[in-house]
Amino acid sequence: YETFRTEEEERIKAKGQDVKSSVYFMKQTINNACGTIGLIHAIANNRDKMNFETNSSLKKFLEDSLSMTPEERAKYLETYEAIRVTHESSAHEGQTEAPNIDEKVDLHFIALVNVGGHLYELDGRKPFPINHGETSDDSFLEDAIEVCKKFMERDPEELRFNAIALSAA
Repeated sequence: YETFRTEEEERIKAKGQDVKSSVYFMKQTINNACGTIGLIHAIANNRDKMNFETNSSLKKFLEDSLSMTPEERAKYLETYEAIRVTHESSAHEGQTEAPNIDEKVDLHFIALVNVGGHLYELDGRKPFPINHGETSDDSFLEDAIEVCKKFMERDPEELRFNAIALSAA
């Protein structure tokens, strides 16, 4: 994975890619927070389809951070108490014991989103969003499956792989 990630980053830096300015992307600077970052990516890039409660902490976080850079969003999240508390309490509600925040974990979450007719991979450990090409509301699921298949083809012996779909319908 690390070899592929480095090669992909170098290839994109050399060739460039089209990333819509409306893509909400943030860096991950908090250890073991990739699930929270993935959810923020999924929700932030579907704000127009979401119905937030009036005093929603997440809504306020997104509104406050909309004009920030990916790095500034990460720093803001580090200090945003409401999301930190929710992240920590949710981490302890699962069926397995949550790892210590500083523990090295070989698991990771990303988000695949449709923004402006393009399928983006949003991974806070990467320096930028990855544009996987055109998509539509009708073809998004199939297009996302193709991206997931490529992940699996790169490491066919890896069995720790899950996919979750967020439906705003």
